[in-house]
Amino acid sequence: MKKLLFVLPALLLIGNLTFAQALEDPKGEVRLNFLNTILIGSVELGYEHFLAPDQSIGLEFHINDRFNYRSAGAGRDFNASSFLLSYNFYFAGNESGKLHISPFFKYRFGEYRESLDGPVTVTNLNSGFIGLIGGYKWNYNNFAFGPFVAVSRGFSGEVADRFNAIELKAGLNVGYRF
Repeated sequence: MKKLLFVLPALLLIGNLTFAQALEDPKGEVRLNFLNTILIGSVELGYEHFLAPDQSIGLEFHINDRFNYRSAGAGRDFNASSFLLSYNFYFAGNESGKLHISPFFKYRFGEYRESLDGPVTVTNLNSGFIGLIGGYKWNYNNFAFGPFVAVSRGFSGEVADRFNAIELKAGLNVGYRF
């Protein structure tokens, strides 16, 4: 009985320390770009896998992706999605919040249709982008949130002729770390 009274608290202490370590060093994060979902109807879902406390690999899927913040409607229709792969570096902060910078590769696929006072023109949006994301992320009880800005360069002549070769985006990610 005395052994049980000693072993049970020891197991509880080890379990609490292990759980606390898991909260301090998350292995992953799922997130949603909340701002762009509200503003332009683009659903941007992401997953981040932590390699170290200050580095991670991110993968995002953007549904109803738009070029910059171009609006649709009134004869304009974006029908595009994209994948984004990033390597994230966290620095200049503490456990409750840090700056981050992330080089990324994005591939958008789909099309843009426009029919303003004439025939329908279709722009093929299939193209790759290389860019950089910068922002700040706060962490509170395994919830992570923060603003970011991204700038990228596209490699499609057709897209650059219709829109621009440089794309600028921003947002507010809200996520959960586990």
